[in-house]
Amino acid sequence: MTKNEETALVPIEQISSSILLMRGCRVILDRDLAAIYGVKTGRLNEAVKRNVDRFPGDFMFQLTREEVESLRSQNAILKSGRGSHVKFLPYAFTEHGAIQAANVLNSPRAVTMGIHVVRAFVKLRDLLASNKELAQKFAELERKLATHDQAITGILKAIHELMNPPAPRRRGIGFTADF
Repeated sequence: MTKNEETALVPIEQISSSILLMRGCRVILDRDLAAIYGVKTGRLNEAVKRNVDRFPGDFMFQLTREEVESLRSQNAILKSGRGSHVKFLPYAFTEHGAIQAANVLNSPRAVTMGIHVVRAFVKLRDLLASNKELAQKFAELERKLATHDQAITGILKAIHELMNPPAPRRRGIGFTADF
């Protein structure tokens, strides 16, 4: 790797696209994290295994075969022939696990990119929060419109009745005999 490749930053948008939702957590897979940090996946996993006490269950977990197959079918990356099966089950790192992985790798690129990974997680969290806020605002607006629609309909009915007053009920003049 040249000096420029080592210091080149991965765009936050690219990092954000690597973040997946698994087991109710936003995670990034070991192969994507290794690519971002500029190391091989095996090197990342070795560093993690040497420091396993720094990675509790809420920082990192290993995928099951079913989860790996689910990812393959979603991404349609299964190829026939050599290399078509996963030899090792990948690890999934949460936001805290990703920054901890940068710390155990202890390379300048890993430290720099660790900050970008955290920013990508934060950006994704903010985006999801803003969508929730937007959905709540729309629901509130719909409720207000429903009550306003009823009020406007009532006003229009009253105006319509005033425009077409009912015929006055008056008794005719003179003597009338109703038979």
